[in-house]
Amino acid sequence: MNHIFDFFFGQYYEYSTLDISLEIIAVIFGFLSVWYSKKNNILVFPTGMVSTVIFVYLLLKWELLGDMMINGYYFIMSVYGWYIWTSKVDETHVTPISETTSKEKKQSVFIFLGTLLFVYAVYTFFDKWTSWTAYVDTVTTAIFFVGMWLMAKRKIENWIYWIIGDIISVPLYFYKGFTFTSFQYLIFTFIAISGYLAWKKHLNNNLSTL
Repeated sequence: MNHIFDFFFGQYYEYSTLDISLEIIAVIFGFLSVWYSKKNNILVFPTGMVSTVIFVYLLLKWELLGDMMINGYYFIMSVYGWYIWTSKVDETHVTPISETTSKEKKQSVFIFLGTLLFVYAVYTFFDKWTSWTAYVDTVTTAIFFVGMWLMAKRKIENWIYWIIGDIISVPLYFYKGFTFTSFQYLIFTFIAISGYLAWKKHLNNNLSTL
C-alpha cells in the first residue's frame, strides 16, 4: 500500500503544506469552473479566476512557464468571457451558444500558431528546453489558448480543444509530479465530453425551435 501511495504522492514529501493546500484548492475551483461551463452557467468565470490565480503563483514557483502563461491567459479571458456571456444581443437575450464561423476558424488557427511561436520564444529566452515535456507543454498551451478563446465567445467547438488538451495533460502532469492536477485533468476530460454533448443538445434544441 505504501508503494502505491509513494508512486502517486511521493513527490509531495518535498512540498510545503501551504503549496499542497493551494494546489488542492485550485483543483477544486477548477472542477467547479468546468462543471459550470458544462451547465452553461456564468459562474464558470469567477470560479475559474480563483483557480487560475492560485495556479499562476504555483506554476511560477515551479518554473513551468508554459503552464503559468496558460493560467494567466485564462484569467484574462475569463474577464473577457464574463463580459461576452452577459452582453445582450438584443433587449432580452444574451450571447447564445453557437458554432464557429469561417472567420473564427481562421482566427483559431492564427491563435494556435501564434501561441506556439510565442511560447517557443519564451522557453528559448529562459533556456528551458531541458526536457521533452517542454515541447509537449508548448503544444498544450496553444490548444488551451484556442479552447479558452472559443469558450469566452460561447462557441461549442471549445469543448473539442479542451478534450484534446485534457487527454494530453493527464500523463504530462503526472510525469511532472503533480498528481492532484493530473487527476483534475482526467476528470476534466469526462466533463468536457459531457459538456460538448450538453451544449450540442442545447444548440440543436434552439435550432429546432426556429
